[in-house]
Amino acid sequence: MNIGVYGLGRFGKFWAALLSQKIGPILVSSRSPKKDLPDGVRWVGLEELLQVDTLFLCVSISSFHEVIASIAPRLKQGMVLFDTCSVKVYPGEVMEKEVPEGVHIIATHPMFGPDSGKNGVAGLPMVMHPVRCTDAEFSRWTKFFRSYDMDVIKMSPSAHDQQAAYTQGVTHFVGRVLQGMDLKENRIGTLGYHKLLDIVEQTCNDPIQLFHDLQRYNPYTRDMRNAVFESFQSTLKMLEEDIR
Repeated sequence: MNIGVYGLGRFGKFWAALLSQKIGPILVSSRSPKKDLPDGVRWVGLEELLQVDTLFLCVSISSFHEVIASIAPRLKQGMVLFDTCSVKVYPGEVMEKEVPEGVHIIATHPMFGPDSGKNGVAGLPMVMHPVRCTDAEFSRWTKFFRSYDMDVIKMSPSAHDQQAAYTQGVTHFVGRVLQGMDLKENRIGTLGYHKLLDIVEQTCNDPIQLFHDLQRYNPYTRDMRNAVFESFQSTLKMLEEDIR
């Protein structure tokens, strides 16, 4: 079985290197050639990549439809296609609509990345949903990810997006807000303060496009932002009443 990864941003490189630990050489490609590829991966042309047995898409959410529309007619029949987007309703709908019937589809969201997974992925959440595949295929890949000791969770796309809006979505939102305050390391900073700095580093190392995509393509993030605003307002009101 040969496995490929399309898209070599920070996460794509990280994901290809992670897969290679158990599978061996991973074939990789992207719209523009990349230098400094991690060990265990091999660059190939797009047409060769589209003939692998299993393909992971590690592209931005905002470019997902464009990429799928471009490659779908050339995907090998019988291939298992994975997305790794941080939202699940949108890419699932795109793949069901655009990808030919003979291609199997599993939606995933590895809820970690190069920063949170730099010391290993044991115990970290891996969300999966069988969009179009056999029970045996889904079970086999579930066991594969569990071999990394990931916390594999079978979850519907809508349930994922609703929960992720109040976990990943709010974390990235708060991280960008704190970044705007230009907080600095401080000798008298408390443990809690340094944890806030960790949130800024973890979220703001990711491309700004990911932040925009998380807020735009998850149908539940607007409610999350409204809840943050309402809580902020009620906290200010409480302080004003105490001061009076």
